[in-house]
Amino acid sequence: MEEKVKKPHSLQLENRNGLKMTGVTDVEAFDEECVTVYTDYGCLSISGSALHIDELNIKNGVLQISGEVSALVYSSKKSKEKGFLKRVFGA
Repeated sequence: MEEKVKKPHSLQLENRNGLKMTGVTDVEAFDEECVTVYTDYGCLSISGSALHIDELNIKNGVLQISGEVSALVYSSKKSKEKGFLKRVFGA
């Protein structure tokens, strides 16, 4: 089985008030307190206050967020698959 080539992924956080990311493959959810994105390296939850998506380009994998960032937490990419199945089958 051939392994998928991963997109490069980087984060640049400036003074906890501006976040620039590359390697974004999808945005699952967002509001003023949490933005959940997917990369080839896993799911990333960005928590904070007054969060706002200033730029999103999935084709190029670019995301830019303003607002106060208080936490960045990675989790397994499988959580998206489980969430999808749970929504479809109600399990």
